[in-house]
Amino acid sequence: MAGGSAIRGSRVGAGPMGEAERGEAAPRQEVTYWCAHGHRTTPSFALEASVPAQWDCPRCGLPASRDEENPPPPPRIEPYKTHLAYVKERRSDAEAQAILDEALSTLRDRRKRGEVVF
Repeated sequence: MAGGSAIRGSRVGAGPMGEAERGEAAPRQEVTYWCAHGHRTTPSFALEASVPAQWDCPRCGLPASRDEENPPPPPRIEPYKTHLAYVKERRSDAEAQAILDEALSTLRDRRKRGEVVF
């Protein structure tokens, strides 16, 4: 005979769960949202809860609003920027050239003094 629970078919925490143990359910309201692809989503909220203006569509992930005729547009996706692109945004070509010249002169000075340069 296999070991385990003394009562077959039961697990920890199993038992009759009814309204008496959980309490009364809060009064609910259903709110309908539409995304740009026309998907309809109807989450339910407690009556006293504030209803958000937008909701993420569970089918496509786009933002959805309560206005079926004018759903929010899909967000604009920015392409990935490289480190060099960010540097070019912060520095002009003249500034970059000045920094490069300074670094090269420092490197040459260290070589003349016989320091190990990696």
